[in-house]
Amino acid sequence: MGIWFTEKQTENFGITAKINRTYVSEQTDFQKLDMVETAEWGNMLLLDDMVMTTEKDEFVYHEMVAHIPLFTHPNPKHVLVVGGGDGGVIREVLKHKSVEKAVLVDIDGKVIEYSKQYLPSIAGKLEDPRVEVKVGDGFMHIAESENAYDVIMVDSTEPVGPAVNLFTKGFYAGISKALKEDGIFVAQSDNPWFKADLIRQVQQDVKEIFPITKLYLANIPTYPSGLWAFTLGSKKYHPLEVSEERFAEIDTKYYTKEIHFASFVLPKFVQDLTK
Repeated sequence: MGIWFTEKQTENFGITAKINRTYVSEQTDFQKLDMVETAEWGNMLLLDDMVMTTEKDEFVYHEMVAHIPLFTHPNPKHVLVVGGGDGGVIREVLKHKSVEKAVLVDIDGKVIEYSKQYLPSIAGKLEDPRVEVKVGDGFMHIAESENAYDVIMVDSTEPVGPAVNLFTKGFYAGISKALKEDGIFVAQSDNPWFKADLIRQVQQDVKEIFPITKLYLANIPTYPSGLWAFTLGSKKYHPLEVSEERFAEIDTKYYTKEIHFASFVLPKFVQDLTK
């Protein structure tokens, strides 16, 4: 019959999925980690009882984190992914031929280990020669880097536990220092239905540091509310001023050059969070 797992997304709302079997359930040094097989979404990674990724809908998140900044930047060569131990963002980054090196820094090596084992379609590019995987604190890696990266992507959990520092103004200032003079960063920014105050604060903080700050959206059904937000901060290049020549043919399931522009068209209640 299977069992049912519910992620309590707020005090009054949650989503439920039928679990066929549990592969892993353990407390790592940093968080509770579960890897399960679901009837609807395939294999699913849970951290602290929150859905991180699933085989069925993972492509939306990973494509939208990677391709928006990488097509906005005219020549991204050195890329950093903070978090993202499942490897999905790295997989998408490597679709860009200009990328010479992609560094992944995740604080929890167990996420990387189990993703390779149970999510091979997502983590399959972590062994690529262009990739350097580091198990460590992404906040500290940023603090110790200067003028090192063209693009930085923050693929974190929600602002709890080890990810709390990744939603602070000091972290965004560190990102600016770690980026080159024309660098771009993107961070997942939760959802506007349940975390409006968080998005509003992130927008304010990033605007004080980056001259170009934009919010964009994507539909991710297993994430809280299904409507997910991303914050882009850029020193020079505007994501809505990308020339046609920048767009190359790559293998995607969600992202297109039309989606690139359309994702920045915000509903009024979301626009209001960016003022």
